Amino acid sequence: MLIVDGLPIAELRNRRSAKWRSFPDEVLPLPVAEMDFEIAEPIKAVLMEMLRNSDTGYLGPIPELAVNFSAFAEKRWGWKVDTAQISNATDVGVAIVEMARMVVKPGDSIVINSPVYHNFSGWIRELKCEIVDAPLKATELHYELDLAAIESAYANGAKIHFLCNPHNPVGTVFSKESLTQLADLALKYKVAIFSDEIHAPLTFSELAFTPFLSVSEAAKEVGVCFTAASKSWNLAGLKCAIIVTDSTKWHEIAMQMPAAVHWRASLFGAVGAATAFECTEWLDAVLVTLDRNRKFLKEEIDRKLPGVKYRLPDFGYLAWLDLSALNLGEDPTAHILTQAKVALNSGQTFAAGANQFCRLNFGTSKTIISEAIDRIAELVKN
Repeated sequence: MLIVDGLPIAELRNRRSAKWRSFPDEVLPLPVAEMDFEIAEPIKAVLMEMLRNSDTGYLGPIPELAVNFSAFAEKRWGWKVDTAQISNATDVGVAIVEMARMVVKPGDSIVINSPVYHNFSGWIRELKCEIVDAPLKATELHYELDLAAIESAYANGAKIHFLCNPHNPVGTVFSKESLTQLADLALKYKVAIFSDEIHAPLTFSELAFTPFLSVSEAAKEVGVCFTAASKSWNLAGLKCAIIVTDSTKWHEIAMQMPAAVHWRASLFGAVGAATAFECTEWLDAVLVTLDRNRKFLKEEIDRKLPGVKYRLPDFGYLAWLDLSALNLGEDPTAHILTQAKVALNSGQTFAAGANQFCRLNFGTSKTIISEAIDRIAELVKN
């Protein structure tokens, strides 16, 4: 049985990625959404073969990317994707922004559901559009879409809804029923739903992930899916995302985007992603480790930081923690960084007023998780 687990910190310190070069060596870096695992051997092999062959040119046609994603989506989620309606871009952020340029003009409104992935706001500002927040509803750290708030935002003239599905940072996988209702609202008010599904392959087995475009005919009419292999197979630096449509209208819009949207993606990224969607054994092994880690993190918190609130996430390697009981001031994460030497994402980057929350990346070893909680516990004790 394949086992994928966190690498020793001495090896990780040799990495050149932002996670490992953004902080001094004494800091445990747990904010950036990448995993401390080795990538799948088939991905390594195909990239090494390309280097040996000096195959380092521009990205041309990579039909296997669409074919392999389509096969993965059907096997994993029962979602049949037309390979002719799959295109590529540099990353999900670039794909969403460039597609949005085809729909909005400066001053238009775009809906988000906070607390949400902080780059959504940056993308909207890049588009010179207005952010309209329809915050999630929360019950004991279980978050759901607030359909009434969303309908109000739609009725006030929103053009696009940036949907995080599944939702980063709160760890929610939305139900098919809520997504179906969302699609109906979007159709009623003529709002486009751009569904960021980048974390979807990392959904844990007790819940089923539902691709937005699969829920109804209405969803196909209003929606576009944006995804990549980058989060689930740890390939963010290779730079390639995919755009999936399921209607003539949205396919034609995608085809009208500037040619540079394709050319700015990476050959290594496209080949790596195509290979990744076949590496299901590696993905399943990662899910076993992440399932262990999310539960281990809860055990560590309950034992060493009993005031901290944490709900096991439905997917991935990102924990959303309520630190308010620790009484660490207006920005607990700043205090934890300077005093405990643990780097976390501050909750206020995901939602106004969420400064007592943080996001912690547990896609690492149990040793690093335990050390991080020990450091925070020691800080609180003193």
